[in-house]
Amino acid sequence: MLHTRVARTRRVALIGLAGALALSVTACAESQRDAGSGNTGTFIFGAAGNPKMFDPIFNDEGETFRIVRQMYDTLIQNKPGTAELEPSLAEKWEPSNEGKTWTFSLRKGVTFHDGTPFNAAAVCFNFDRWFNMKGKAAQSQMIYYGDVFEGFAKNEGDATGEPVYKDCQAKDEHTAVLNLNKAKGAFPAAFTLPSLSMSSPEALKKYNADQVTQTGDSFAYNDYANLHPTGTGPFKFEGWDQGKGEVTLVRNEGHWTKPKLEKIIFKVIKDENGRKQALASGDIQGFDYPAPADYQLLRGQGQNVLIRPSFNILYLGINQKGNPKLQDVKVRQALAYGINREQFVRSKLAEGSEVATQFVPKAISGYNDQLQAIPYDPERAKQLLREAGAEGLTLKFYYPTEITRPYMPNPADTFTAISEDLKAIGIKIEPIAKPWNGGYKDDVQKHGKQDLHLLGWTGDYNDAGNFVGTFFGREKPEFGFNNPELFNALSQADGTVDKAAQKTAYQQVNKQIMDYLPAIPIAYPTPALVVGPKVQGMVASPLTDERFFSVSMG
Repeated sequence: MLHTRVARTRRVALIGLAGALALSVTACAESQRDAGSGNTGTFIFGAAGNPKMFDPIFNDEGETFRIVRQMYDTLIQNKPGTAELEPSLAEKWEPSNEGKTWTFSLRKGVTFHDGTPFNAAAVCFNFDRWFNMKGKAAQSQMIYYGDVFEGFAKNEGDATGEPVYKDCQAKDEHTAVLNLNKAKGAFPAAFTLPSLSMSSPEALKKYNADQVTQTGDSFAYNDYANLHPTGTGPFKFEGWDQGKGEVTLVRNEGHWTKPKLEKIIFKVIKDENGRKQALASGDIQGFDYPAPADYQLLRGQGQNVLIRPSFNILYLGINQKGNPKLQDVKVRQALAYGINREQFVRSKLAEGSEVATQFVPKAISGYNDQLQAIPYDPERAKQLLREAGAEGLTLKFYYPTEITRPYMPNPADTFTAISEDLKAIGIKIEPIAKPWNGGYKDDVQKHGKQDLHLLGWTGDYNDAGNFVGTFFGREKPEFGFNNPELFNALSQADGTVDKAAQKTAYQQVNKQIMDYLPAIPIAYPTPALVVGPKVQGMVASPLTDERFFSVSMG
């Protein structure tokens, strides 16, 4: 994933089993009744890249998720501006059977954009569709489903585990019961994942939604994903002009949030300076991840820079299969001591960013406040390299181009800063730059061609496993190590339903990870969102979970 914040408390609460027993929609409904559709207009958002397609279950990148979130609803959602849970398609949710059964009481009177009803049968259709997905190509694209549910009815792709999902029952029209093979501590927060959005069963069947084909590293999707995405969200799909690089959505008049905008256009402007100029001229009314160095300029133009609290991590990845020397923990420690992260954070990241002490940000339950950041100590780094017999080590260092990420506003600058530090302790760097969607992610995450690489993560939901479990929960080409003890510790923490016990388990796991050091946490950045002076009602999210139903044009 995934990736964002606004003013709120620094520590956001996970809602556990006890707190999930009886959630009322009353407060939500009261606030939404005030959001009438009296204010109209078109909001044009400058996107950094083209969307992948529009079937949420096959998506894994932010530009697409930003659009998907406007068209689809999940059973549970995050309260705007926080990572706290609130009702969406489910007005209440209740766990039982030690967390292996979840009962959802569904919102009444909801229809999909094709006019078909949303009900318990539709919920079960979606979960059964994901579980029974056939084909290696399709399963390999269901990254978030695989991370959460761990396996399929028949594993054909990368998933090898026993599935968490068992079955779904439509108890009545407005009550869906989800049965699991085992409890998972990520629930109920994981039900907010945009990948788990509800799609129209009729549209899925009509437009061959499960058809995914692969040619080399490229994937081709179906008419549902490209032409007929059909959710229940506040905005409906009108068209995707790939030649112009524009996606157009129109208001769903029947949505319970009463969206204010008539239309949203997502306009692709790949160059950041181009997005900045388009905002200044009024051609667009907002874009994401402005460069920290531009905040003052943007504010001087009257633009609103909305800084999100940190809910992410930037890390230097280490592939232990890339170079045998990297299997020595002393070498990995040397790399960590050799990076001046304090200087990097001060000079390259936005106000409020901090040096990372571990792979979980402070706002997440399970953060271990006893862990200290590895200090900058180049002499110690050189000593460790000597002890490991790794002086003069040459490493292939991959970094992405043509992308801006919430945890990495400028990949080239990040690469330069870190590589210069490593050169200073005697590491020889072979730089390899590749386009984000043109080879970088595949080379790094699927093929493990690198020795070092830059990546990061913005939390999808408020759970430590969404960070450390996603990174280090099993053997992956990205990191190239096999540590059954660590894998088991992460699995046990993930299966702990009691939130206090889960917090302790993840705190222990975070120390274990930092002792083993499979990668190096660099920083907790604070990315921003910028909108023009006429834009009202935009609420920045710690999860990059901005939903535009509350936006209007003043």
